[in-house]
Amino acid sequence: MKFFYSRVFIKQLFLATIIFSLVVLASIVFLFFYTNQTSRIKVPNLVGMSLSEIDVVVSENNLRYEIIDSSFYNEEFDKNSVLEQIPFANKEVKKNRKIYLTINPSSIGDVILPEIIQLTKRNAVTILTALDLQIGEFTYENNIGKDMVLDVEIDGEMIKPGTIIPKKSKIDLILGNGKKE
Repeated sequence: MKFFYSRVFIKQLFLATIIFSLVVLASIVFLFFYTNQTSRIKVPNLVGMSLSEIDVVVSENNLRYEIIDSSFYNEEFDKNSVLEQIPFANKEVKKNRKIYLTINPSSIGDVILPEIIQLTKRNAVTILTALDLQIGEFTYENNIGKDMVLDVEIDGEMIKPGTIIPKKSKIDLILGNGKKE
């Protein structure tokens, strides 16, 4: 027990603490410079740019990019343009950082018109909206089934269930008015 209070032990403990502190401090300083913490770049705003413009801007700023998603078409943006980016514009990042981009697809995509004849207007509208189709006009004909779908039209042309149509198409429904003929 006397050893822990001896002058030699206290001196050795003090030296070990100083050396350990210097090693930790040197490691922190080394890692700070090794990981390029001193060179930061502001991320440019890439939203709305085309893929060819992105290549130029990203290479000028010593950055990289990766496309992570392009599944939902947005009519407000051009085809193959950036909808969203991570990290956001004006955020400071290190050189050679990868920017993740969401791109507007080059085509809207197609869907198969489901079987909605003999369904109610409410059910048909729900199904068509879920398939990313737009609801157009409702036309009523004499039929005992009130608000029952009798037929489906696109641009005045009758469409049968199972037909492949583009997303965002405007669908007009012919419904029954609940009156006998």
